[in-house]
Amino acid sequence: MNSPFPAGDINERSALYLNGWIAIVIGVAVVAYLVHGFVGYIGGGEMSLAPIVHLAGAVLTLILLTRGLVTLEPKQAAVLTFFGKYAGTIRSDGLWFFNPLCARRKLSLRVVNTTTPTLKVNDLAGNPIEVAAIVVWAVEDTARASFAVEYYERFLAQQAESALRQVVGGHPYDSEERGQGLRGNMEGVSGELKRAIGTHVTTAGISVLDARLAHLAYASEIAGVMLRRQQAQAVLAARRTIVEGAVGLVAHAVEALGEQRVAVLNDAQRAQLVINLMTILVSENDAQPVVPMASAVQ
Repeated sequence: MNSPFPAGDINERSALYLNGWIAIVIGVAVVAYLVHGFVGYIGGGEMSLAPIVHLAGAVLTLILLTRGLVTLEPKQAAVLTFFGKYAGTIRSDGLWFFNPLCARRKLSLRVVNTTTPTLKVNDLAGNPIEVAAIVVWAVEDTARASFAVEYYERFLAQQAESALRQVVGGHPYDSEERGQGLRGNMEGVSGELKRAIGTHVTTAGISVLDARLAHLAYASEIAGVMLRRQQAQAVLAARRTIVEGAVGLVAHAVEALGEQRVAVLNDAQRAQLVINLMTILVSENDAQPVVPMASAVQ
């Protein structure tokens, strides 16, 4: 998946780190040794720089030990930089010790839901509609999320809005063709939206897990007109179904009358019979037609 925003050569790699408990044991042992030496020099009454060096060493060791420890929860990472240069990422949960001269930044690797604001967008037919989407995402590459963009959460939100406008603008709200309309093809539109957003946020090290329309409606200024249009289309569709069914019933009835020789009809009588049967089947009111019949077959 190629992103329109190049990320350069920034890619996540593992940092050098040590189990924090081992580091604490070593640090405490060093501090104890230095303090013991300091006490020994003070107790012996010797005046020199040695006790000061031991004391300063103990304090410095405590500072470095404290600064180099980091506690990470599950689905949490620490990005390390050494004097401005990327030094790697710690992804494992627990207590860890890293180079105390490195600066650290914690990032969440948990799945996040982001809801776009309700946007007013013109669909493919030019009708203004209101639409919003829910995007499910997570940080996949901590280095890109930290250094490729300024604020990756804001970057994703803006790219999600842009992709939503792009996808919605390429489809009509309603369409008789299968898989074309927004309202009748939610799954297809969601998949297209997911791919569009994912393409744009790859640079930021973000993986889009899902994207779905959360709100879809005509804009208020045309909602009434479009509702009446939908109602008219529904009435026409219902009428079409009724007429098609009635034609089939009438054809079957006329054919059955002829095959079973229940009655012998000329063309005019057959036409009148068809009209009367269609009136009965299609009319919304009760109809009482007079059906003229030819003389019965003896």
